[in-house]
Amino acid sequence: MAADCRLTNAELSQRIALCPSACLRRVQELERLGVIKGYRAVLDPARLDLGFVACVAIGLSRHTPAEQRGFEQAMRDCPVVRECHNVTGAFEYLIRVEVADLPAYKRFHADVLGGLLQVSMITSYIVMESPKDERG
Repeated sequence: MAADCRLTNAELSQRIALCPSACLRRVQELERLGVIKGYRAVLDPARLDLGFVACVAIGLSRHTPAEQRGFEQAMRDCPVVRECHNVTGAFEYLIRVEVADLPAYKRFHADVLGGLLQVSMITSYIVMESPKDERG
């Protein structure tokens, strides 16, 4: 479980009842294997003036690998898109967008999504509250 990345090796080894050197070796091995992909700080979007969050369902006009790659690259290049997931179901992608407010979201909607020829459907779900959020 990814609960607290700020634990020292000594604290972690004590919690799991393992000597510090063995604990460090295991953590380093998990990092080497890619099980631990990185460490992150959990930021408060509202304090960064990014308090408007939307989950957006995206449908593509064509379902070719080239169209998908183009859309995915556009999402990687857009800093307000915090997550992009290729999903199954009624649409192809689910993205998570963090911006300052509704006018900023409208600009993203029109200028970014509206400018992508691959996009045929956009359905926005505005996040009102997140009673559980375990992203790290």
